[in-house]
Amino acid sequence: MEFPEGKDYQQEAFRYPLNSNINAWRPPRDTKLCLPEKLLNKNSISFLPPKKVKDYHVWLIFTKVTERSPLRYKFHNLLENILNISTVSLKFHIIVDNSSKYLATNEISDVVSHSNKPIYYKFYDVEICAKAIEDIVEVLTPHFSSKPGTYYSDALFFISLGLYRIAPVSQTRAVLLDCDLYFKQDIRLLFEEFSRFKTTALYGLAPELTPVYKHVLQIYKSKHNSTFGEYYHLKNITSHMPHPKGFQGYNSGVVLINLSAIRNSKEYSVIIKNETVTSLTAKYKFRGHLGDQDFYTLLGFEYPHLIQTLHCGFNRQLCVWWRDHGYRDVFNFYFKCKHPTVILHGNCNTKIPK
Repeated sequence: MEFPEGKDYQQEAFRYPLNSNINAWRPPRDTKLCLPEKLLNKNSISFLPPKKVKDYHVWLIFTKVTERSPLRYKFHNLLENILNISTVSLKFHIIVDNSSKYLATNEISDVVSHSNKPIYYKFYDVEICAKAIEDIVEVLTPHFSSKPGTYYSDALFFISLGLYRIAPVSQTRAVLLDCDLYFKQDIRLLFEEFSRFKTTALYGLAPELTPVYKHVLQIYKSKHNSTFGEYYHLKNITSHMPHPKGFQGYNSGVVLINLSAIRNSKEYSVIIKNETVTSLTAKYKFRGHLGDQDFYTLLGFEYPHLIQTLHCGFNRQLCVWWRDHGYRDVFNFYFKCKHPTVILHGNCNTKIPK
């Protein structure tokens, strides 16, 4: 949900005592509050400020969904999972199209009825979002999209890079999540990573756990001695490069976004211009197909001060497609993750072990 400008809704925490009356409070304009049935039957409601004021904004994309679409079930399962494991009050911001909005509303209501926990959310029209970032999409699509499609479907691959324009200016930070995730631990741990950001960081991402960028960069690497696309080593494999231990690239299934820093970054506004992107892709002979993830990977190698690397447990990917398509000999070097798992990522439709 989005909160109107000028009012500090960070101060409102919601508790539902047994003697509460839900009608005692009216949500502000644009706020949608989906409450469990048992709360709707109580007599009163009270609002107490949290001990520590924080914003927990979660962004999701839910578009081109049909009644039997796998995304519908992934969306449902993710919401249910997050509500059940979270110890903090979250605000969901969901990008939808007209046909998917109805299905999203139904899924939210169903999750609330089963979890007995309220959800605060707001929908954002995908076409309006696409319009807000059309210049970014125009620059990036030729380099990082395998099959450029319709106007807004292209934009979906780059939402995270322009979210600072879409999110209300009152939002200073946010996380954008794929729907094929499962939280093994509290989502609060993910938000706490913001406190570990270096002062220059705009985004936070965990490593890509496959050799996809070793593959994408094979032309460049055939002519240059570079750690770009190499798996992470325990010790330095070079002494004169920015990434001496290797650089696998990033995966954008989980993205931490420092919105206020991006809005104030003159460097970022230059980097997303056509001249810079064209120069970068030409330098590394880079032709990607994974949208924003490709750009983050280039950004992380060329401008490492702008990306905060999260440990692999914050995005423990499960896809093994590249193991079976030419990289079996090195796959496990990329796929390993020795950190405790916070989030499982069932990418490429991989079943998530619960």
